[in-house]
Amino acid sequence: EVQLAESGGGSVQAGGSLTLSCMGSGFAFDNSIMGWYRQAPGNKCQLVSTISSDGSLYYEDSVKGRFTISRDNAKRSVYLQMNSLKFEDTAVYFCATNVGWIEGPKCAGLEGYWGQGTQVIVSS
Repeated sequence: EVQLAESGGGSVQAGGSLTLSCMGSGFAFDNSIMGWYRQAPGNKCQLVSTISSDGSLYYEDSVKGRFTISRDNAKRSVYLQMNSLKFEDTAVYFCATNVGWIEGPKCAGLEGYWGQGTQVIVSS
């Protein structure tokens, strides 16, 4: 059974930092593209960042220069370091894999494997 378990969300003031973690099990983590999505109320399910098995990276434009994705295959984990957080970064953040890396109205409606989500609240 594929499982993705996120941790690290919370509340922070604008300009602050948080690091999200996601541990995967039940699939070939080393060979998998891993990524993070987010969904804020009333907004689409947005792809934030991905990291491939060879280390290739993708960042959504609004997070470039502020967020850093990384992975530790030995720990079967992927991380999202979020710096200079803004109010508009407030969302539920999901770890995902095997999703096709498309966006949609709701993360719950997309195929693939997803974590349960972790809430990030940035106060202005």
